Amino acid sequence: MDDSNGPEDQRLRSYRQSIDNIDAALIHLLAERFKITQAVGQYKAEHDLPPADPSREERQVARLRTLAAQSQLDPEFGEKFLRFVIDEVIHHHERIREDPTA
Repeated sequence: MDDSNGPEDQRLRSYRQSIDNIDAALIHLLAERFKITQAVGQYKAEHDLPPADPSREERQVARLRTLAAQSQLDPEFGEKFLRFVIDEVIHHHERIREDPTA
């Protein structure tokens, strides 16, 4: 029996639409974040600052672990996600330092 028009499928479609909207928002937010971190990388290169700032990274990880816990998100997952983003930003900053026109 095909119940593709039933209430369960409508609910599932609604959930998936919300997930799709959230995924789109995440991509847009990441794009905006990376635009700003590119500017930070340019600033660091112009002022001969190191690509990484371990003390800031430590503070950010601690702050976002707390936010994750408050939001009922696994802090370990939040930290892994943030670490991935930070590592990518540092990589971009290193490239900018090597070639400021990048």
